[in-house]
Amino acid sequence: MAATDFFSNFHLLIRWLHVFAGIVWVGHLYFFNFVNLPFQGSIDDAAKKAVNAKLILRALWWFRWGAMITWVAGLVLFTMNYMYTPGVGFGPSPLWGDETGLTSRAVWISLGMTLGTVMWFNVWMIIWPTQRRLFSGLIPAEQVPAARARAAFFSKINTFLSGPMLFGMLAPAHYTQINALTLLVFVLLGLAPIPLLYKASKTAGAPPAP
Repeated sequence: MAATDFFSNFHLLIRWLHVFAGIVWVGHLYFFNFVNLPFQGSIDDAAKKAVNAKLILRALWWFRWGAMITWVAGLVLFTMNYMYTPGVGFGPSPLWGDETGLTSRAVWISLGMTLGTVMWFNVWMIIWPTQRRLFSGLIPAEQVPAARARAAFFSKINTFLSGPMLFGMLAPAHYTQINALTLLVFVLLGLAPIPLLYKASKTAGAPPAP
């Protein structure tokens, strides 16, 4: 009983940590793309120099560590749900599948995890290293525009991946099967809001016209 209680409580803690850190990560991702991006386009170089060193570096700290904690907690949660059975030990659990193949739940969570891992890789291997070098002045002046464009490109990729990733994480609790229709919903519902948010970000919060 004590071991079961420990497992349940630890499972809840890791799930909470995974969701909480995910809110921090994706929230900052959306801040960068839907708030900061249009803001940066509205200020001059002097204002950027004054603002970015104080604001963006702080935001990047929360952004990258939110990504790391989300990813690590997700791996632990995946192991507890799909690769461990209380009282039995490690190995594929019934939630993962059996001799007939994977469960629909396992397929959905695998889709979400794959997209989340790509997003985590982009943050830690491309976006943050590029931004760190930019803020440290390690990139020659003539290469700065290309470096900024590279970081922005992968940030935009992560923004588009975030919708399907979130759908894949939520789907196991709602879909008992996976087929062409549910995959279509996965793609459409995951991707559709992002272009609308980019469009809205161009005018959201802008001063009203005189």
